Amino acid sequence: MKLSEIKQILTTVEAVNFQLPDGKFVPEYFHVTEVGLVTKNFIDCGGVVRKETVVNFQLWDANDYEHRLKPHKLIHIISLSEKVLGIEDYEIEVEYQNTTIGKYDLGFNGKDFLLLNKTTACLAQDQCGIPSDKPKLKLTQLHTDEGNSCTPGGTCC
Repeated sequence: MKLSEIKQILTTVEAVNFQLPDGKFVPEYFHVTEVGLVTKNFIDCGGVVRKETVVNFQLWDANDYEHRLKPHKLIHIISLSEKVLGIEDYEIEVEYQNTTIGKYDLGFNGKDFLLLNKTTACLAQDQCGIPSDKPKLKLTQLHTDEGNSCTPGGTCC
């Protein structure tokens, strides 16, 4: 989800809820402790230099049971961050500490924001020798060496 999308959604919802991939929710008394601009400069395994920039939201459960972040307050935090940090309309990455600090993509199901598991991938598969598609075979298409294989009712086993 891009920054412009969350700002639009926040104008239409009554509450800000984040659901984890396992179906549980971040406690409703969470804080957004950071909105930042994160740029990662790296080289992939094929030798290509790459740059990735995301807007980072950090959620924190402070056991502040009376705290409830309202949509308009989050819009204000985002607007201030855009102004001060010069943030553009990048994808959002959310950090939340469960058993360790997790990084999530952000989705929306019409009511709640969804923290979506991120995955790794090889960005230079053509350089690594990884086939793009695995061939699909039926077991009947596999050829066996009839002289060195067991067959039902045979005595080799």
